[in-house]
This record gives sequence, C-alpha cells and structure tokens, in this order.
Amino acid sequence: MSLLRTKSIESMLADSSASNGLSKALGPLDLTFLGVGAIIGTGIFVLTGTGALTAGPALTLSFVIAAIACGLSALAYAEFASSVPVAGSIYTYSYATLGEIFAWIIGWDLLLEYGLAVSAVATGWSGYLQSLLQSFDIALPVALTAAPGMVPNAQTLFNLPAFLIVMAITTLISLGVKKSTRVNNIMVSIKLAVLVLVIVLGVSHVQPGNWHPYLPMGWDGVFSAAAVIFFAFLGFDAVSSAAEEVRNPKRDLPIGIIGSLLLCTALYVVVTAIMTGVVPWQHFEGSAHPVSLVLQAAGQPWAAAFVDLGAVLGMTTVMLVMAYGQTRILFAMSRDGLMPAALSRVHPRFKTPFLNTWVVGLTFGLIGALVPLNVLAELINIGTLAAFIMVSVAVLVLRRTRPDMPRAFRCPGVPAIPLLAIGACLFLMVNLQSLTWIAFGIWLIIGLTIYFGYSRRRATLARQ
Repeated sequence: MSLLRTKSIESMLADSSASNGLSKALGPLDLTFLGVGAIIGTGIFVLTGTGALTAGPALTLSFVIAAIACGLSALAYAEFASSVPVAGSIYTYSYATLGEIFAWIIGWDLLLEYGLAVSAVATGWSGYLQSLLQSFDIALPVALTAAPGMVPNAQTLFNLPAFLIVMAITTLISLGVKKSTRVNNIMVSIKLAVLVLVIVLGVSHVQPGNWHPYLPMGWDGVFSAAAVIFFAFLGFDAVSSAAEEVRNPKRDLPIGIIGSLLLCTALYVVVTAIMTGVVPWQHFEGSAHPVSLVLQAAGQPWAAAFVDLGAVLGMTTVMLVMAYGQTRILFAMSRDGLMPAALSRVHPRFKTPFLNTWVVGLTFGLIGALVPLNVLAELINIGTLAAFIMVSVAVLVLRRTRPDMPRAFRCPGVPAIPLLAIGACLFLMVNLQSLTWIAFGIWLIIGLTIYFGYSRRRATLARQ
C-alpha cells in the first residue's frame, strides 16, 4: 500500500507557504503570456508543413480536434491549479489523489515531455535562424547546422545554434522568474504581431482552389495530423507549474490556462487556413519554415524575413516556458524526497532552483543538438496526452474524496467533461506510431527502476 500513499493537500499548501525562497511575482497577464509563449512556436512555425502533408487543407480541422482534446483537459487543470496552488502541476495533483507511484510516473513523464519540448523547439529555432542568416548571406559550417544524418548528402554532426539557444534560456531562467517573464512578455508581443502580419498580407493571396479537395487523405489523415500537431498546443499546462510564484493563484491561474488556449486556437485555425489557401499543400514538403514560404509565394520577401525573425524570437518563448515548467516540477519532486535534495535548493540571491536549472538545461540542450526533430515531436505528444489523461482522472477522484473542499474554479460537467477528455486523449494516442509507444515504454521502465531503487525509500512520506 505504500505505493498508493498520498500527500495531503493541507501539507502541500503548508510546504508552499513555508519559506521555500521562491518569489511571488506573477500576475494574470504574465500567466496568459506564459501560456501563449509556450503554445505558439514550433507547432505553427514548423509543424504546420508536416501537418499539411498529412491532412491537406483539412489541417484546420486537425487543429480544432487537438484543441478540443486540450480544452477538455484545460478545465480540469484550471480546477486543480486554483484549488491546490502548489508547484509541480499534475505531478502534485496526482500525489494528492492517486498515490505516490502514479505521481512518480507522471512526474517522470513530464520531465521527458517538457525537456524534449525544449529540445524540439531548439531544433526548429535553429532552422529559422539559419534561414534568417542566409538572407544576409551568412552561412554556418554544414557540420554544425543539424543533428547527425538530418541533411541528405551532407555530413552533419551537431546542431550548434540549437545548443546555444538552450544555454541562453537556461542562463535567463536561473537569474530569476521576474526577469524571465519580462523577456517572455516582450517576445510574445512580437510573435503575435508576426502572426497578425501573416494574416493581413496572406488573406488577399488566398486561392480557394487550393482548398480542393479539402480532405485529400480522408479523415484518417485529419486524425493522424491531429495526433502530430497536438504538439502545437503543448504549454498551457506549464502555466500551472508556476503556482507558487503567482500573487493571486486562485483567480489568476484559471485565467492564464483557459485564456491562452482560446487565443492560440483562434490564431492557429486562421493562419492554417491562409497558409493552405496561398500555397498548395503538396508544396510544403521539405520546408523547414512553412510560414516564410507562404509569404514568399505571396510576393512579400521582406515580410518573409520578418517572419523568420519573429519565429526565432517566438520559439524562444516556448523554450523559456517549457524549461521553466520542467525545473519547477523537478523542484517539487525533489522537495518530496523523490529526487536528490540538491535539486530543490533555492539560490539565495536569484530565488531560483539554480543547480536544477542547469542540470536540465545541459541535458536537453545536448539532446536538441543531436536528435532529429520528428523523433522528438511524437515522444512529446504521447507524454502530454498521458498527463492530460491523468489530470482528468485526478479531478474525478478528488471530487469523490474531497467533495466539500473549497474550489475557486470548478470544472463544469463533471464527470462528463473529464471522461470526454480521457476518451479524446486516448484516441489521439492510438494514432501515434508504434515506435513512439516503444520509446515511451522504455522511458517508463527507466523511471520505475529509479523509483524502486532510489525514490521509494527516500520519499518524505516514507521517512515520516
């Protein structure tokens, strides 16, 4: 039964209010911009090309399907984040409701999800940066432009730009949450301006004939694309990991989670419709920067260069938020004794888990420099879907075990909404490749080995 031991919500709140050294500096605008910063990035600037080849013009439907699956889970996240405003996101919620073994599994899963998200976005960021540099006739040595084997007929060894941007992000996060959010807010504003520019310049060049046939790959293509571009919505859940650094978490966390998801969904659908209307979907094959391709096809090369700049800055915010979320989950697991205590030590000056930040930064910076993007994207998706299923289950359990607990935000339609969220996420998981499932299984086996060999005996609850 020790595998199912739970940590009481009261003790979690006590840990959070104790002198843990984290700074409460975030408001509702900061949280909404954190969500937008995490969501809009590689998904729209890079993976739309891959998605168009799978679904054709019906990629807009793929985005809607993925958004529905996310939205159902977002309501569950909002209830938990407002009721249990503690660092750790779904790891913490699972520890309070489902038991330690489930908390460990989902925490281990989130470390993979957020870390690989940083690596994947760094790879896409590198492609856009190199496109931007080429517009100024600047070229990097081929060996340092991509992961091994990524460029046909060329010997690539290491994606240097991807590694360097992760190191820069790690430095910023380690210096304090207020500095990080200030930089994030500026870059998100630029990113939104770029997408508005794409809409304004592209809409007049749409050729409705490019939308026919609308379902060239049938509904199978739509669902397969939804399972892949689900990655484009990754990030709103990272808002909940900031709970202990929010001034008014009960009010502000639901605003940040739901508001950022709604805004990004609307932008995704409009931009995707314009992209496939300007450029025939078949022409996106082999393009590492599909949004720039659209503006080039519309005869706006100056705007294409601006989009490259906006994409470089915009994807930086994704890495910033995902790396931030990962460090806070690792901080919570360490504080609970499931990870070494050094990973939850807070720097006396910067008020951040300093060592923790650099450990994950170096690890996933190297992964981004050495592993291809397509492998990373599907691994992230399956981890995210598993987390969304877990948070929906946890809401159902908490409603039964603690029905009278004060909730600043209540997920509507319980149990129907959480059950629909579980069903939608399972459906998308089924559409992922078998190799993705195998890799995910290997990661879980490694995690369970660590849990039974180290974490189970050293957990705070075990010592008590």
